[in-house]
Amino acid sequence: MIIDIKRIDKELPLPRHETDGAVAFDLIAREGATIEPGKIALVPVNIIVCTPPGYMLMLAARSSLAKKKNLMLANSVGIIDQDYCGPEDEIKLMFWNFGTAPAVLERGERIGQALFAKIERAEWNEVEETARASRGGFGTTGGYATPTA
Repeated sequence: MIIDIKRIDKELPLPRHETDGAVAFDLIAREGATIEPGKIALVPVNIIVCTPPGYMLMLAARSSLAKKKNLMLANSVGIIDQDYCGPEDEIKLMFWNFGTAPAVLERGERIGQALFAKIERAEWNEVEETARASRGGFGTTGGYATPTA
């Protein structure tokens, strides 16, 4: 798959898959940032990506960020739409510092990962009743259903 991509700062490298088996490619910080405890900050990752039709670009934090820096994506996972690729549409990651000390991200540091996922658009067929029985509600497959009286 060939993807059109624009780098904001050409001194920083393009994203890349770090190993032959890597599913996602790494995203790097274009700017350094210090995120105070309990705060949220947007960190630009230096790219505008033209996601091809039939795909979305899914963003996630690197798995080590929670353990090493007490950071997680504030929105859990990011989704970049196919039409988010204009001249001002640099991708940014929104981090939340859940720790008790400031978290420091350095310019050029690998802070996230992204992958392309095939998507389908739904067309709705509204019905008055569904054909299946209810399963019992939130958490019922794990044995956490609230007992009834």
